[in-house]
Amino acid sequence: MIFVPPSRRSARPSAVGLALAAVLLLASCSSTSSSSGSATHAPEVVRPTPHVGFDYQIGGPYKPPSGVGAVSRDRGAKPAKGLYNVCYVNAFQAQPDALRRWERDDPDLLLRDDDDDVVIDKDWDEALFDISTAAKRTRLAKIVGNWVEGCGDDGFQAVELDNLDSYSRSDGLLDAADAVAFARLLADRAHAAGLAVGQKNTAELLPKRTAVGFDFAVSEECGSYDECGAYAKAYDDRVFAVEYRAADFDRACRTYGKRLSLVLRDVDVRPAGTKGYVRRTC
Repeated sequence: MIFVPPSRRSARPSAVGLALAAVLLLASCSSTSSSSGSATHAPEVVRPTPHVGFDYQIGGPYKPPSGVGAVSRDRGAKPAKGLYNVCYVNAFQAQPDALRRWERDDPDLLLRDDDDDVVIDKDWDEALFDISTAAKRTRLAKIVGNWVEGCGDDGFQAVELDNLDSYSRSDGLLDAADAVAFARLLADRAHAAGLAVGQKNTAELLPKRTAVGFDFAVSEECGSYDECGAYAKAYDDRVFAVEYRAADFDRACRTYGKRLSLVLRDVDVRPAGTKGYVRRTC
C-alpha cells in the first residue's frame, strides 16, 4: 500500500555485508526429521542483524542506496536482490481499494458498530478487521496468512504486520488481547514459512512480544515518542527505526545511531528520483 503518515502510522557494507551473506546462507540450510525417519526440510527463521543499513521503501521500490543491507517493501513489490527483505503487510485493516471485495465476500469479517456500520480508521480510510472472536480470527488468519506466506514465496526474509494497534481505533469494540491473539496466529504462519516477524509500532504491547513470537521491531517515530530505548532493550537492538522529522531523527541518532537501523524518510515514503524524496542516515 502507499504509506502516507501525517504524524504516525498507528504509529554498511563490508563487515555488515559479510554478516548478511552468512545470515542469508543459514536460511536455506535447516532440516528436521519426520516421525518416519525421513528428512524433511523446514526453512530457518533468520532475524535481522542489529544496526544494518536500512531503507524504508513501502511507498514504492527503487535501487537501494549504497550501504543498505536491509529494506522494507510492500508485499506487492519484489524483494531487493542480495539484501535482507522485510515484507509490509496491512494485517489488521482493509485497504481502501479492497473494501468492496470484503463487503461482497466476507462482510462479517469487517468490524461493525451497533448500527451495523463498518468501523473506519479515518486517518487512512481503512476498515478494521473484526478480530473479536476466535472463529473470526481463524478465518482472517487464513486470508492474511496466505499473504504472509506469499511474502516467503516471493523471496522475503521477514514480514512486518501493520496496524497492530487498530484496537485503539475500534471505539472499544476490540482490545489488546484480541490483537495479541490474532498476531500470534499470523506469527505462527510466518515462522512456518521461514519468515521472521516484526512488531510494527505499538510499544505498549512490548511485554507481549514473546507470547506473540515477534523477532524484531519496525518502529516509526520512536525518537519523537521517546520509545527507541524500549524497542532496543526488548529486541537486542534489532530495530528498524523510521523518523519523519529531522529534529526527531537527529535526536535519535545522537543516542541510538550506533545501535539501531535508523533512517529519515519523507512522510510519503516516495521512491528515489521523485519530487519530495528525503532519505538520511546517522
